[in-house]
Amino acid sequence: MLDVRREIVATIKRDGLRLGAGDGRKVAATSDPRDLFGVGALFIFVRATDTLRALRPFVGELNPSAAIVSLQNGIGNEEAIKAALGGHIALVLGATTESSLTLAAGAAMPVGEGKTVLGSGGASPETCNRIARMLDDVGIAASTVYDIRPHLWGKLIANAAINPVAALLDRPNGVVLDDPNAGEVARSLAQEAATVASAVRIQLPFSDPWSYVRTIVEQTAAMRSSMLFDLDNGAKTEIDFINGAVVATGRRAAVPTPYNETIVRLVKAREART
Repeated sequence: MLDVRREIVATIKRDGLRLGAGDGRKVAATSDPRDLFGVGALFIFVRATDTLRALRPFVGELNPSAAIVSLQNGIGNEEAIKAALGGHIALVLGATTESSLTLAAGAAMPVGEGKTVLGSGGASPETCNRIARMLDDVGIAASTVYDIRPHLWGKLIANAAINPVAALLDRPNGVVLDDPNAGEVARSLAQEAATVASAVRIQLPFSDPWSYVRTIVEQTAAMRSSMLFDLDNGAKTEIDFINGAVVATGRRAAVPTPYNETIVRLVKAREART
């Protein structure tokens, strides 16, 4: 595990990584990217805003046969990873609904039972299947699909509907179902994003975007979105890679996106205040 926060690395080295109330699991943790140059699989979990910067130390140094696995939010990570590492890498793209709550440094509590879907962004089917088996072996339900784009857009629609609304209201995700006004905004964001997906011939893995969003909210109602954490910490959010990606794709497809454009501007206005 690579993390720039040295206090977290030191805690994990000393106590292991704790999931829930269990004992610490021994995990190799480091703040030096050189310790990961020889790995067989590199999982990228940073915010989309940090993808290029996080991969910069690996340019020309990473094991050339390593699988690169992105389970990040938003659209645009594939392009950023390939810009950093080259276009002929064994890239595995995925969408996951696995969730957890941070309890303390080196400690987290899994929330519910999520699913992870993987597909190729340049990796062979054998590599995608190998990564899926690796996740399955540690208790993370994973499967592979021929075309990952519908699933990436499905996750994008959920994030676009939930994250900015809950973040702007400074509330956990459940506010989208608890407050009718918040819910109506979220529903409009989801429907608008689904219309854009349809316009660019993305066949979503669900027929009703709002029903799908509601299911995700029910699973994560008590959680605070990553976008809310970013606003609380004065960090740049992923709004450009989530709702901003809906807006950009809508422009290319000549589909109006007034709800997503408005929410992008509101989140950016909130960012400017932090």
